[in-house]
Amino acid sequence: MSAPYAKLPAWVDYGLIPLINLTVAFAVAGLVVLAVGESPVRAAGLMIQGAFGYGEGIGFTLYYATNFIFTGLAVAVAFHCGLFNIGGEGQAYVAGLGVALPCLWLDQFAPWYLVFLAAIVGSALAGAAWALIPGWLQAKRGSHVVITTIMFNFIASSLMVYVLVDVLKPAGSMAPQTRAFAESGQLPRLDWMFSWAGVDMGGAPFNLSFLLALVMACVVWAVIWRTKLGYEIRTMGHSPSAARYAGIRESRIIIITMMMSGALAGMMALNPIMGDQHRMQLDFVGGAGFVGIAVALMGRSHPVGIVPAAILFGMLYQGGAEISFEMPQISRDMITIIQGLVILFAGALENMFRPAITTFFATMGTARAGKTLPAGE
Repeated sequence: MSAPYAKLPAWVDYGLIPLINLTVAFAVAGLVVLAVGESPVRAAGLMIQGAFGYGEGIGFTLYYATNFIFTGLAVAVAFHCGLFNIGGEGQAYVAGLGVALPCLWLDQFAPWYLVFLAAIVGSALAGAAWALIPGWLQAKRGSHVVITTIMFNFIASSLMVYVLVDVLKPAGSMAPQTRAFAESGQLPRLDWMFSWAGVDMGGAPFNLSFLLALVMACVVWAVIWRTKLGYEIRTMGHSPSAARYAGIRESRIIIITMMMSGALAGMMALNPIMGDQHRMQLDFVGGAGFVGIAVALMGRSHPVGIVPAAILFGMLYQGGAEISFEMPQISRDMITIIQGLVILFAGALENMFRPAITTFFATMGTARAGKTLPAGE
């Protein structure tokens, strides 16, 4: 076995290494842009301008980031237990029913905040239920959670096509979607958060679910690092044998963790359904479940890192749209390549520079220790 990496200062582990990985990713992306005959500097400027240069761009950036905060937290919770929940896409998709059904039932007579509370509970329960089955199979039958969650993504996709086409589609409609929700089934926009600075968010669907995402980030931090359950989850993730020796029931922790992860992924459905589309449509998740994996990796599975990582990917989505509009030679496929490079260096190659950085700081520490020793020792 290879020797584990030495412990680095927190500012290096959570700040410097992700920054280096991100810089390398954008440098390689710049070479890709250069290869198609465009200026990487202009592309970077357009991306920043499109994401943060005007009110509507900021709104869309934070709208996308909201999705990624939920799915990033979902993946992170599973990571802490040593599980790789790759099924956030399907869990969020099925949780759309937990959002749409309360809206369809209550939007005619209940105030929006009661509909919102019912949708929060419904989405969390639906996502948790969809994650429960792979969690149970892993805990009780030894089925690998990666395989089962991938398969459940496909099952969720087929299930939602059936439900939208054959059950929830209004009579006489050709579009595979529910009816539009009444005003009580729509979330308030958060334009007021920036209006004091004179920023107009225009038609951006930046809504109340962003604040819910931040609240859930705080809840995840409190549960994982400040509760007995969180300690058991982290112990299971670090050493299952030590957890079993300590009397922690492995199957119970796996099932609970997967349900927590699924509930967080499920709440992502609130943002597009109640906050933007005001109805449930096919493919409303839009890949956010898979982006959450990269967000959790870049954020070191900690809410403090996940939130800015989600905003970064929101910038890539919104800024990428600006680039493809202003620089026609850089298509949406090229933007996907740039996003993939960020995922590659932030996730799969996360440890590329860690050995050299660890050696550097170990050498610096040894040198400092040598200088502090009294002469003759």
